[in-house]
Amino acid sequence: MRYLIMVRATGFSEAGVAASGDYEAAKKAYRQALEQAGVLLVTEELRPSSAGIRVTYPPDGGAPEACPGPFSIDQGLLAGFTLIDVDTEEEALNWALRLPVPADRGSFGLELRRLEEKTRRFQDPSQSAMELELKKYLLI
Repeated sequence: MRYLIMVRATGFSEAGVAASGDYEAAKKAYRQALEQAGVLLVTEELRPSSAGIRVTYPPDGGAPEACPGPFSIDQGLLAGFTLIDVDTEEEALNWALRLPVPADRGSFGLELRRLEEKTRRFQDPSQSAMELELKKYLLI
């Protein structure tokens, strides 16, 4: 089952303030743990909403409206996401709870949602683990 771990934006992420080296190291270790477990499909960080465009479709079916960012933080903005493939919701929640939280950055939030299984997969999740092992072997 695929789950999306969505990281909520904060004032710091929206302002483009770089995180501490300790937090970056913790995120790297988290990604490596996901890869080693063979559950990581993709993980990405998003640019601030000031670099985004929101498209709104009116209820009457009229022409869509494109509105450039920035957008208000209270509108549930995302700062990044991680897509994992696990066996149970409990396992997904355990991975979400292990995601590092930046210190001294105020409130921090995640949202965890299961994806519909109707879409076709492009990469076997175990492939990421095998690729990591091969990279380690090549570095020896």
